Formats: sequence, structure tokens, C-alpha cells
Amino acid sequence: MLFNSFDFLLFFLTVFAVQWWLPHRPRNLFLLLASCFFYACWDWRFLGLLWLTILTDYTFSRLMERTDSDSSRKWLVGLSCTINLSVLAYFKYANFFIDSAIPLVQRMGLPVPHWQLNVVLPVGISFYTFQSMSYVIDVYRLQMTPLKSLVDYGLYVTLFPQLVAGPIERGTHLALQVTRKTRVAWSDCSDGSWLILKGLFKKAVLADNLSPIVDRIFSLSDPTGPEVMIGVYAFAFQIYGDFSGYTDIARGLGKWLGYDLMMNFRLPYLATNPSDFWQRWHISLSTWLRDYLYIPLGGNRFGTFMTCRNLMLTMVLGGLWHGARWTFVCWGLYHGLLLVAHRLWSERTKLYETPNRPQPATANAPWLLRVVIMFHLTCLGWLMFRATNIGQVGTMLQSLIGNWSWSATVSQDLWQMLLLCLPVVLMHFAQERTGELNLIPRLSFLPRSLAYSCILMALLSLGSFGGREFIYFQF
Repeated sequence: MLFNSFDFLLFFLTVFAVQWWLPHRPRNLFLLLASCFFYACWDWRFLGLLWLTILTDYTFSRLMERTDSDSSRKWLVGLSCTINLSVLAYFKYANFFIDSAIPLVQRMGLPVPHWQLNVVLPVGISFYTFQSMSYVIDVYRLQMTPLKSLVDYGLYVTLFPQLVAGPIERGTHLALQVTRKTRVAWSDCSDGSWLILKGLFKKAVLADNLSPIVDRIFSLSDPTGPEVMIGVYAFAFQIYGDFSGYTDIARGLGKWLGYDLMMNFRLPYLATNPSDFWQRWHISLSTWLRDYLYIPLGGNRFGTFMTCRNLMLTMVLGGLWHGARWTFVCWGLYHGLLLVAHRLWSERTKLYETPNRPQPATANAPWLLRVVIMFHLTCLGWLMFRATNIGQVGTMLQSLIGNWSWSATVSQDLWQMLLLCLPVVLMHFAQERTGELNLIPRLSFLPRSLAYSCILMALLSLGSFGGREFIYFQF
């Protein structure tokens, strides 16, 4: 069931009505069963895999609580992570490694049959695996006490608004909410309704109307430079609208159920540098990689070289988390290089921070210029992310350099993209300037009503409902 479908609307209204009248313990059990039903609607066969993760990590976390031996705790958390990562690696990367190894073996002159496992990727496996792993690691680090109830832990992992595409929650945040009795206030429903409305606009109006432009341009064998530019810009806003739209809807549904899910996006295209971008984009993943990979590797504690190494490893693995393609690896490598370059430049400019040595002019570049530069660096990364293979990346980059012919189709795509994206860009600038992310709900009655009416009219006239899955479902 897609959030932007009438089937899901019927499902959610039924769940909300039933859970409203249930006491805390039966309510948690009901929401767990409803979440399992929601996941089974994608493919009921993978419910067993989901519950393997739940039962494994629930058991290991309880065992860790019962032992005072550090070696036993390390063994348990290591075994838990090994099982989780092994399952994830098999379902997500088995075909990738086989397809990558076969040409290498053939170049060595060895005969090898070409075969595939044809493993089906379970929806949301990367999200719920990381969420469950973070819980076990936090228990190992004594940052939280493990949940006593299997129902509570199952609900923490499977809560349906964020099950298949995040945010990747932490036990210290969501699990604690699951254990307490919740009372939904009118303000929660009001805030949740705004988040749902905003998310539906991003997905159904922005992302799904940009999708045909992106699909057409990235299917061309020899696109022109203007087509590449429009395709990449359109994809930048498509993936933002699609993914942040899902997060907004998930957070809104969570508020209606009494849960506060973490923010996952904070005006990412207004970032002024690579580090700032990753504090604004897919925040639940970037903070997960920081806390459970970058810092354990050593973070920035052992000098510049080790810091750069840790940044590169973290971002390459973050790219691979998105999928089993070399384009994702290159995308992660590219963002790792951006972070390393920013780190080295920041350290260099610190040398000038003395009364007698003025900083370089580039260190004080205007805010808007830094935003524009970072946006285009991000878009170059999106070209790698969206391309089907490395060859297509090279072809499109060559078109940007050499072929700048214009056509009527290019003009049509450009105007359609501007019509869809410009209101979002203007709203982001207003939010950044005022420092208020919930700017529209904070307006007075008349402008707020006008804004809501415009969004509803756009949804009714331009919205696509139930047609396209969210992009991050494939991850």
C-alpha cells in the first residue's frame, strides 16, 4: 500500500479508529499486527525475514542485560551485527558481487558459467536492519535498557509509518515512546495533518510530475547538454520531493498515532558546504553512519590523514547502502571526496584566523554564492546516483561539454520544471530566512487558509495518486 493511495487511506482510518479505544498493552499488540499486515501487503513471504531480525536482536539484547561479562556482551553484539549484516548482504548484494566477479575471473582466463541467484530484494530491509542494529548497539553501550516485552520491541521495529523508508529511528527515541501510554492531543493531529498535506504535495505534485521528464532524459542514448542539465535538476527535486515527502507523511501519521518520529530533512539544498549538506539530507542515515561507523573508526581523533580515511570509508559504505550498483559506490566516493576537500580547506583557513593575517576572500563568500555552488556539486552527485551505469555518466558529462543544441522539447521541459520547482524554492528561502520550518502553520488565519487552499487545489488538479512507488522503497 502506498501512502498516496486510497487503499492506504482506508487502512489508516480503520487502524486509527480501532487503536483510539484500546488500552495501552492491547493497543501496542494491535498496532504490531496492523504493521505486519501493512508489510505483508508488499510481499507476505518476507514477514518471516522481518521477524528473524526482531527475534534475533530482541534475544541478544535481553541476554546482554543478564550478563556482567564484557567479553560475553561483545560476543553477543558482534554476533547480532554479523547476522543482520549477513542477511542484508545476501538479499541486497549477492547478485552484485557475482556479476562483478565473473568478468574478473574470465579475464584471468578461467572458464566460469554466467549465472545469477535472482534474489528478490525485500522492501525496506536496509531501513529496519539499521534500526534494529542501532538498538542492540545502544544496549551494548549501556545507553538504554532493553525492552522487556517482545510486542513492544516488535512494534519499535515495524511501526508502519516508518517501516519501509524510515526515518531510521533509535531505541533511545522511539522505543521509549512505545513503552509509555500515549494521549494524542489536538495539536498533534493538527501538526500531523500539515505534515501529511505537505508530504502529499511533495510526492504527488512535485516528484511524480517531474518523474516523466527525468525518465525520458535518462533513457536517451545521446542527450544534449540542455537535456542533461534539465534532467539532473529535475531529478534533484524529484528525489527530494519523493523522499522528504515520504518522511513528512510518515511523521504526520506518527503524530496521529501519538509518536514523534525524527526529522529527516532540513532544507538540504540551502546547504553551504558538504558537511552542512549531510546535516540536512537524510539526517537519520547520516547520523547513524556517524555514530555507528565514523566515530568507531576513530572519527577525527587521530590526525588529518585518519580523519580523511574515515570520511571516505563512511561515505563509500553509505553509497553502497543505497544499492548494489557501481554508480552508488561512485556517488559515495564522490561525496567522500567533497567532505575530505572541505575538511582540508577548513583546516587551511584556520591558519589565517589571526589578527595579522586576513582570511582568504573565498572563506567569506556571500551566502547565496556558497548555496549555489553546493547545490551544483550536489547535482553532479545526483547524476551518478540516477544513471544506470558508469558509461551513462560519461556520456552525459560529454554532452554537457560539447552538445548544446536547443529544441522545443527542452523549452517545454524547462517551463514545466520551473513551474513545479519555483514555489518550493521560494518557500525554502522564506523558511531559511525566518528560521521557521513550519512557516505556513504559524501564519495568521487568512494567509494560512490561502496557502492550504492552493496546496489542495494543486493536489486535486496535478496530483498523482497510487501510481508511482517512492524511490527509496528500492533501498
